Amino acid sequence: MQLITDKQGLTGTIQVPGDKSISHRSIMFGALAEGTTTVTNFLHGEDCLSTIEVFRALGVEIEDSPDKIVVHGKGWDGLQKPTGILDVGNSGTTIRLMLGILAGRPFDATIKGDASIAKRPMGRVMSPLREMGAIFEAKEANFAPVKVTGAKLEPMEYTLPVASAQVKSAIIFAALQADGETTIIEKEKTRDHTEQMIRQFGGEIDVTDLTIRVTGGQRFVGQEVVVPGDISSAAFFIVAGLIVPGSKIRLENVGINPTRTGIIDVVKAMGGKITVEEIHAVGDEAAGTITVETSDLVGTEIGGDIIPRLIDELPVIALLASQAKGQTVIKDAAELKVKETNRIDAVVAELSKLGVQITGTDDGMIIEGHQKLHGGKVKSYGDHRMGMMLQIAALLADSDVELENAEAIKVSYPTFFEDVRSLY
Repeated sequence: MQLITDKQGLTGTIQVPGDKSISHRSIMFGALAEGTTTVTNFLHGEDCLSTIEVFRALGVEIEDSPDKIVVHGKGWDGLQKPTGILDVGNSGTTIRLMLGILAGRPFDATIKGDASIAKRPMGRVMSPLREMGAIFEAKEANFAPVKVTGAKLEPMEYTLPVASAQVKSAIIFAALQADGETTIIEKEKTRDHTEQMIRQFGGEIDVTDLTIRVTGGQRFVGQEVVVPGDISSAAFFIVAGLIVPGSKIRLENVGINPTRTGIIDVVKAMGGKITVEEIHAVGDEAAGTITVETSDLVGTEIGGDIIPRLIDELPVIALLASQAKGQTVIKDAAELKVKETNRIDAVVAELSKLGVQITGTDDGMIIEGHQKLHGGKVKSYGDHRMGMMLQIAALLADSDVELENAEAIKVSYPTFFEDVRSLY
């Protein structure tokens, strides 16, 4: 696909699609709750639609229309043994969280995904769940497809070896089915949408600093869920507004959960012109209007406990760094290697094709600033965030940029290209 290139003066207002993480969890909790759950501003991206299909296969009635999703919850005990293999498509969130949900159900089920999912490690989820009594059979012991045989789960105390909201959430879902209290200790604070949603659906969970305690046997009640805009999707326009000359972009109703706002902190550290206003509550989450404009940026060092708060934004932050004065170092981000693709290798390879001086390290990247971008042929690796980052990069290119597998963007932002075009 030929990307939009060499555009100046991006101006306008955008409402990015609903938050992907919250959309996934709204379906999961709605299905596990008793009664009806209504979800508005749901992300109709392929990943979240895969979550809907998985729960339909488990016997949950879900009505899907453009303006809302209605989930007719059946409670934990209402889930039914599927007649076929559960298919999560490209969704790592779906498969990993479902392992925790299925682990304690009184039936067996096999769950799989696409070729990308088949390469993503599931051992990091299965290992702690096995300590609770879960029974799994997996390809090469660590990869999908995974057969889950329902078992009686026991509570445990577990210290997460990696900062991963997906692993944490899978354990929480299993803990909700265990007999007693499970304690989870995080390495670093990760996105807390699962914890927030437990409370929203009438449950209880104790979070003190990095320690989470959850008791099994809880029942949930259907709710009305309003999904804020996804800051991970907004990130591409935040960067575009900062680096494309003569730009000013306003992004409305963007979720600003503190566990997700690392990119805002990085932009401020780099001297970017960014404001967050009109802050308001969206259910148990917070949202606001983010405005950015073209800025003179300086390089910085990004690492430590901020990494889990911007892990999905690091590809486009690498692009941002290429336009700053001086050098930017991203470290402590080895988690990038186990995303939809190895995002360290992919970002380095593709931005290098466009003229960026960037070097990969074991746990991050080193990016030289004030780079001029040229055209070329690039690829998304089937990774939606890579595809969107490369489109923003193309806006700075001096000649045509062609993107292979642009359709991967539909996973999280089906209208992305239309929104880019609306700004000029």
